[in-house]
Amino acid sequence: MTILELFIVAIGLSMDAFAVSVCKGLAMDDSSYKRAAIVGLWFGGFQAMMPLLGFFLGSKFESSICAYDHWVAFVLLALIGINMIREALKKGDNCDVNSGSLEFKVMFPMAVATSIDALAVGITFGVLKVNIIPAVSFIGIITFTLSVIGVRAGCIFGMKYKSKAELAGGTILVLLGLKILLEHLGILT
Repeated sequence: MTILELFIVAIGLSMDAFAVSVCKGLAMDDSSYKRAAIVGLWFGGFQAMMPLLGFFLGSKFESSICAYDHWVAFVLLALIGINMIREALKKGDNCDVNSGSLEFKVMFPMAVATSIDALAVGITFGVLKVNIIPAVSFIGIITFTLSVIGVRAGCIFGMKYKSKAELAGGTILVLLGLKILLEHLGILT
C-alpha cells in the first residue's frame, strides 16, 4: 500500500471521528484547544489501536484466505463505506446536544463506535501485509488532527459539514476497495 493510499484510508476512516467531533464541539460550552486535544487523543488513539488489533487478526488468517484476499478487502471496505454513505444521507443531524462531556463513560463508547470500521480495515491490512506501525501511526495522527479541527469547527460552523464529511469518507473507502479488487483481477495495474 502506497503512502497516498494510506493517506486516503486514514482520511476515510477519520470521517466518523470528525463528524462526532463536530457534534462534540457543538455541545461544548468551552471548546478550548485542550478540550479539543482530549477528544483528538480519544479518537486518534482508538483509530490507531483498532487497526493494529485487526492486523493481528488478519495476519493470523491470511494463509487461509490468501486466494481471495482482494475480495475480502473489497467487501470490508465497501461495506464500511456504504454504511458511512447511508449515515450521511440520513435525515436529521444525529447529534446529542448533551454530548459535550469528556468523561470516560461518554468518550469510551464514542471512541469504540467511531473506530469499529478501523478494526475491519486492520484485518484488510493483515491480509495485504501492510507495514502496520507506520500505518496505524499515520491513521492515529490524521484522526487526532481532524478530530481537533472537528471540535473547533463544531463551535464555529455547526452541522453544515458533518454529513458531507461522512459522505466523502464513505465514498473514499468504497473506491479504495474497488481499486484493490481491480488491481488483483488485473484490470488496473
